[in-house]
Amino acid sequence: MLSIAERHKYILDKLSEYGFIRITDVADELGVTKATIRNDVKILEGRGLLYKVHGSARLANPHIADRDLETKSLLNRDAKQRIALRAIELIGESDSIMISAGSTTYALAEAIHNNPPQGVLNVVTPFLKVSELLCQLESVRVEQLGGRIHRKSCATLGENASLTLGDVVCSKLFVGVDGVDMDFGITTSTIEEAQLSHKMMAASSKTVVLADSSKFGKRGFGHIASLEEVDIVITDDGITKEMRDVIEEAGIELIIA
Repeated sequence: MLSIAERHKYILDKLSEYGFIRITDVADELGVTKATIRNDVKILEGRGLLYKVHGSARLANPHIADRDLETKSLLNRDAKQRIALRAIELIGESDSIMISAGSTTYALAEAIHNNPPQGVLNVVTPFLKVSELLCQLESVRVEQLGGRIHRKSCATLGENASLTLGDVVCSKLFVGVDGVDMDFGITTSTIEEAQLSHKMMAASSKTVVLADSSKFGKRGFGHIASLEEVDIVITDDGITKEMRDVIEEAGIELIIA
């Protein structure tokens, strides 16, 4: 049987490789009880070496704070541009789509702007910067959702923002998120943003999550939906094998940009 020090090294090595572990899995792998591993995790958390959450452990605190769009746009920009280029491949000729707020969804709007659609593309969005950019194209018709403007996201929020959604049906929603978590699904920074994104999902045939690999294992304050409600995830090749397995086991199409 492994010593305490050996168990701790095993746990930390697994965390370093995968980014998170399940207590049940580690207990089975080491042939010890879940109570033993829970106690090991508690000790390591006390030393600041990991973060324990509902039957699992992670390298860092998964909960994230609300950040402004300008700050988000500076992070992982190359990955977001690659994700955007893969996303536009899903847009058909004379299609109707929704685009939520976010730095990765803005990269999608930039990709559309740089590769104008051949037919007429209908775009429904709460995101002011997307509307401003895409209304420059003659082949794009933009439906701007109304409502109160959230300063950090440059997007409309509240009940007024969702009023138009009852009158439209789109093929796909391209949704930006602040977190993708195996237990809590897709999340964003505020409750109102999450509520609007969920209503946009209901008005779309498919939900496509655009998230660079840094978003996996993270949690925003506002819950949008469970992973089972997502149809497609587009991310970059920094995603861990374990998170790939979680996404695919949920029956979601995974596209690596």
